[in-house]
Amino acid sequence: MDLLIRDARLHPTRGSRPEPVDVGVTADRIVAIQPCGTLRAEGAIELQAGGRLLSPPLVDPHVHLDAVLTVGEPRHNESGTLIEGILTWSDRKQTLTHEDVKRRARQAILWEVAQGTGLIRSHVDVCDPNLVALRALLELRDEVRDLVDLRLIAFPQDGILSFPNGRELMREAMRLGCDVIGGIPHYEWTRDDGVAEVHFLFELATETGKGIDLHCDETDDDQSRFLEVVAADTMRNGMQGRVVAGHTTAMGSYNDAYAFKLLQILKRAGVTIVANPLDNVALQGRFDSYPKRRGMTRVKELDHAGVNVACGHDSIMDPWYPLGRGSMLDALSMLVHVGQMTGRSELFRAYEMVTTNAARAAEVDYGVEEGKPANFIVLDCEDEAEAIRLRPAARWVVRLGRVVAETEPSHSIVHAAGGDEPVSYTKEEG
Repeated sequence: MDLLIRDARLHPTRGSRPEPVDVGVTADRIVAIQPCGTLRAEGAIELQAGGRLLSPPLVDPHVHLDAVLTVGEPRHNESGTLIEGILTWSDRKQTLTHEDVKRRARQAILWEVAQGTGLIRSHVDVCDPNLVALRALLELRDEVRDLVDLRLIAFPQDGILSFPNGRELMREAMRLGCDVIGGIPHYEWTRDDGVAEVHFLFELATETGKGIDLHCDETDDDQSRFLEVVAADTMRNGMQGRVVAGHTTAMGSYNDAYAFKLLQILKRAGVTIVANPLDNVALQGRFDSYPKRRGMTRVKELDHAGVNVACGHDSIMDPWYPLGRGSMLDALSMLVHVGQMTGRSELFRAYEMVTTNAARAAEVDYGVEEGKPANFIVLDCEDEAEAIRLRPAARWVVRLGRVVAETEPSHSIVHAAGGDEPVSYTKEEG
């Protein structure tokens, strides 16, 4: 063996305290998982987990790497609305350069990797005749493959029918090497155009053999109902399990009778829903007085209905969201608060939304098992609920058998008054 992780608690813990294990790696594969202290590996690099949680890598199923770190350029989004964000990005997009996109995106990727993310699915705006951002990120995808699995989604930010040569730009983006087909039907000029866009996405999927991951019904308008069209087209085209719909915030405004019907259709269609709580809790409900809507899709109800639900970061310091540090645990913490998933079992279920559920949507070989790729992280905590509470450092991040990132957990000392002995503050006491 080349790498040996000792004394780790293996995900999923399901709230118990499972017996610690040793995990052995040879080359890029997990070759052994055995009770702690039983593995022997002469000459292997040994890492002492000390009872910490060993988990598959975190997954960010929805982010916009072409726009990261552009907050305040050319101006700040003072209204905090989705529309002002789109208009601000439209202006910033005019000044994009190849190196500008690569530099910012690389920085955000490093932030995510250092915090345990091993798979990133990034939307890339292709409403640009020169496809500047796409060409830059296609190049970067190859350059960072040793650090992270980066998948690119052709995203028509300004619409397909509503943007000049929109269909041709989407086809060119796929020809250049995008991994997934994106969309935004609710942003088309008319309802009919939005439906036509959805049909086009499935035609393009048939042409290319690629999956679909579209922004859908990201609005507070309870009459925005393109998700039902997506689900119907998914079943009619035999694409169950290969379609993802992001945001779907209008679902929070649907009447309960319609929402119940939609949940059953989504389950049959096998459509994955990606909630993006950091952005949507800030962007949605801006036109409400009180009570204000939460601005997020029906995460708990979708999960209970058997729909695959994942959680994305979405924005990192861009015109839509001025904050963010690339932490999927930050996004997940927001989800459990806004989605009221703070029940003990719900916390462990929620952790799947940045791991297993998100990986299922990406159709990847995922999990910590013998024979699988040696992709995993060791978090400075004992279980998944503690990971959400503390949002701890990723002590080690391993990709294909190699440690690609490591973080020394912080350690604070509180100095009491009156000359008392300093008190060490650790996560267990927090």
